[in-house]
Amino acid sequence: MIHFPIYTIDDAPDGSKQALGGLEQAFGFLPNVAGAMAASPVLLNSLAALFSNVHGGSFTERQIQILLLTNAVTNKAEWAIAFHSSLALSAGVLPADVDVIRDGRSPAEPEDAALSDLARALISKRGRLDEDDTVQFLQAGFDQRHLLEVIAVVAASAITNYTVNVTRPPLEERFRQYAWPKV
Repeated sequence: MIHFPIYTIDDAPDGSKQALGGLEQAFGFLPNVAGAMAASPVLLNSLAALFSNVHGGSFTERQIQILLLTNAVTNKAEWAIAFHSSLALSAGVLPADVDVIRDGRSPAEPEDAALSDLARALISKRGRLDEDDTVQFLQAGFDQRHLLEVIAVVAASAITNYTVNVTRPPLEERFRQYAWPKV
């Protein structure tokens, strides 16, 4: 198996150091997936810019975590599922909703379900939404701007989820209780 190093700010390529510092500041620690991405400043800097835009957009952190957890499950990105399960709970997503999303189902609250369903549809249908997908999302109280913003969240997830699935970074101890699939 190919081993991908997990860089720190000190030993990362120069082009990755600033983005690593920003991500460390945002999370309070440097996630292993960011350390793996640091081998490619292009990849890491792309994520950092998109991360900043997504978290500065119109969705609440709770809504963003519903989207990110749904995306991680849909992409079967084990590290990201554990990571976003923890962040979703910290952002106020109910434990029962985290569990149903981890099982590939929709949360009970209609707005949360619409977010999760749209993200799952975008990934599984490769962006080719049916009219029903769009109507269901809009009828839940969102508008076209929100629909397009979900695409940015899915794009950020694709960067992280694909990196996780390729590099297989170790899961940090703090997230082991959220390991997926459940062990």
